This record gives sequence, C-alpha cells and structure tokens, in this order.
Amino acid sequence: MGLLDSVLGAVMGGQQQGAAGGGLAGIVGMVESNPQLLQAVTGMLGNDGEHGGLGGLVGKFQQAGLGDAVNSWIGTGANQPISGDQLTQALGSGAVGDIAAKLGLSHGDTANQLAQMLPGIINHLTPNGQAPAGGLGSTGDLMGMLGGLLQKS
Repeated sequence: MGLLDSVLGAVMGGQQQGAAGGGLAGIVGMVESNPQLLQAVTGMLGNDGEHGGLGGLVGKFQQAGLGDAVNSWIGTGANQPISGDQLTQALGSGAVGDIAAKLGLSHGDTANQLAQMLPGIINHLTPNGQAPAGGLGSTGDLMGMLGGLLQKS
C-alpha cells in the first residue's frame, strides 16, 4: 500500500496540472472520453504486459533516443513531453496500431493521447523518483490502483 499512499499523497497535495505537465486533471478527461485508454496504459506498464512492464518500456524509449524524457518522468524534476510520433518511434507502429484498433481511434490520435498520458501516469507511479525494483505490479493491480486514483482526482 505504500506506493498507492505515495501516489494519492502526491495527487491530493495539489499537483493538478495539465496532462502534458504530468498532472492528472487532463488525464482524467482523456480517460472519461475513452475508458479503454486506461486499460491500454496499464497493459503497457504492467509486469505481465507485452512491453515488459515499466523496465521494458524504459528500454524501448532509451533505444529510440528518448532516455532523457522517460527518465524525467520517473525522476523528481519536471516531466519532458514527447510527441505522438516519438511515442510511435519508441513503441513501434504496429504496437500503437494494435492499441488504436482496440480503442477505436486513429493511429495518430492514439499516439498523441498516450504521449500525453504516459509522462503523468509514470510520474505518479514513481513518486520517489525511482522505479520499484520489482516493477509496478500486474496489469490488474495497476488497473485497480489507477482507476481508484483517477476517480479521486
């Protein structure tokens, strides 16, 4: 429960910024308009997800030359934004296309929304500036944690 308490503390502490800045206010709006978006994000970050959890995702961003950006989301400083094109470059067009098909969105809209959501979600799941050694948990664990977190926002 320590991680959840830390995340809730950060949110309740007034860190409500726009989605690109890492806050949850804009993320809540995106999830309300397409609830499956949260499922897609938890599928990306969960230890049992196709990208290898947070560690695997970090590796993909580093290989795409976006290591500084992803490290800023985990660290305690300001989150560096990325574009939908950069997200597609890191994850691959096929992976983004698969998510887009599940969400019923265009490839570009999916990439842009994920690029706005990921920095804030990862930032709030790593409140101490470090990724947990064992990852963030399973997709189901994350879905429950983030679902509850976003309802309180």
